[in-house]
Amino acid sequence: MQDRYIPLDAWPRRAALEHFRGMAQPAFSVTVPVDVTGLRDRAARHGATPWLAYHHAALEAANAVDGMRQSMTADGSGVREFGTIHASTTVLRDDGSFGFLTLPRDTSLAAFAARAKPGIARVRSASGDLFAADDPGEVREETLVHMTALPWLAFTAFTHARGVGDDRPKVAFGRFREEGGRLLMPVAVDVHHALCDGVHVGRFFERFQANLDAI
Repeated sequence: MQDRYIPLDAWPRRAALEHFRGMAQPAFSVTVPVDVTGLRDRAARHGATPWLAYHHAALEAANAVDGMRQSMTADGSGVREFGTIHASTTVLRDDGSFGFLTLPRDTSLAAFAARAKPGIARVRSASGDLFAADDPGEVREETLVHMTALPWLAFTAFTHARGVGDDRPKVAFGRFREEGGRLLMPVAVDVHHALCDGVHVGRFFERFQANLDAI
């Protein structure tokens, strides 16, 4: 798909956008347990780790939700809908700090994993600037879903840092835990309410779980 511009006078969500975009805290966050039973073995068949597999499944799910591919224009005249969105995530460095890694979208998990692994190694061994060793290529910053993983915590709620004018979707993945014979992972999704409602987040989680199950 191609990027497209949506003028506000032609957009059914205009009233919601105008209501929420001026708020001091216009985003909302939802945390949901996702079933990752057997993910390690399924991911390995594609040459991927569970970390890579759930990043890929979440990115594909975000691409399937129109509100998560949208961004408000700086002049307030409309909304830009990206044909494809990509991910930026955090990687724990060898020195105990972290760096950002761009994960370009690829519908194939195997290709996504093969491309990501060298980048993970580069960022892990880097130091200093948060973007040191990242190679975004032609990926534009405004098309990114911001992701992070906290494998130390099976959290039940999560909040993300947001800068002024930041309307990008944000996803956090938590620690796996066993419950009732299943393996669950908490996932927090944070979205700008001018662009997304609960129905959009619900569609994301439905598609995310289906993507995980299909690996």
